[in-house]
Amino acid sequence: MKKEGFYSSGEFARMAHVTVRTIRYYDSHDILKPSFVNESGARFYTDEDFTRLQQILLLKFLGFSLNDIKNMTIGDMDYHFLSDSLEVQLKLVRDKIEQLQLVEKAIEDTSGEIREYHTVNWNKMLELIHLTGMENAVKKQYQNATNIASRIRLHRLYSVNKEGWFPWIYRNLELKNGLKVLEIGCGNGMLWKENIQKIPDSISITLSDLSEGMLRDARRNIGQKDKRFEFKILDAEKIPFMAETFDLVIANHMLFYCENLSQTCREVARVLKKSGRFICSTYGKKHMKEVSELAKGFDNRIVLSADNLYEKFGKENGKEILKPYFHEISWQEYKDKLEIQDAEPLIAYILSCHGNQNQYILSRYQEFRDYVKQKAGKGYDVTKEAGIFVCRK
Repeated sequence: MKKEGFYSSGEFARMAHVTVRTIRYYDSHDILKPSFVNESGARFYTDEDFTRLQQILLLKFLGFSLNDIKNMTIGDMDYHFLSDSLEVQLKLVRDKIEQLQLVEKAIEDTSGEIREYHTVNWNKMLELIHLTGMENAVKKQYQNATNIASRIRLHRLYSVNKEGWFPWIYRNLELKNGLKVLEIGCGNGMLWKENIQKIPDSISITLSDLSEGMLRDARRNIGQKDKRFEFKILDAEKIPFMAETFDLVIANHMLFYCENLSQTCREVARVLKKSGRFICSTYGKKHMKEVSELAKGFDNRIVLSADNLYEKFGKENGKEILKPYFHEISWQEYKDKLEIQDAEPLIAYILSCHGNQNQYILSRYQEFRDYVKQKAGKGYDVTKEAGIFVCRK
């Protein structure tokens, strides 16, 4: 007997214009499981399942493997998650369009040179190979962006401090006309997008990142026509600017990723003007500790981060690390905590972490979901311990 609000496999397949065989394949490979199976084994699906199926079909159209898709679609599609997911998918479509336009131009140029000169320009061929090999980078960028969206969403929904992290950071930058500013590891440029109306008119801001994809996102978020901004791919350990170029250098949650942190600090100090400021953010050891404890309570083998980033550069040891290169070093803490009212964004956050959690959760996802709902569904407070070091050269 069919339950109200549920669709049979046949109805579900017709809604999505796919075959029942496709639906069964996704079920057998744990890509999309039915929400209900009756005593006779008949499968039934919901509108929520249909939303996830649309996501799967889009990712498949964009060239992702089913194994990629399985990892990208696990979780519940509440409206917050759906909004974030659609934003990320829109970005992916734009990235794919840009990539294909580059490939088109490279093919046209290479083909034209062969016709005109009757020879092969191997540099052009290598460029073409590089462009057609960008697909893996796009996939990685999609996964990174999805993970970042899940983590930002949890903070956006349940942070007690309503000022917000990026407005707080911006306020502490104390920007004014005439300054030259460098941000290393700018990511998608959200610090500037969220504060774009407050930025002085006569200021020079260089946004840099190692990732071409992240820098592309920053350009999109801020806009190509804003003359206050310049975008540059660079390695923070080898900053390609003359000594004493900048009044202010910013590193927002990035120093703990540097392989050679001492060299990065040395480079920052070199490019800062005398009395210039370096503002860098990080975490303390108590940051989000309740989330790690929650995950370990489900399976004590789970480690949400392969590295404790605060051990490399954190609230506790940051001043000693910075002391050889800067003086007047002070710590300013962002007073905040999370008061979580719904388990679903917390589940998405845990699945987005950089550790081994998916190894132990994905095969027991429903059990894990029920566990988190029981523990956190009626309210769950999480410690936040983050802030900035303000340094002067």
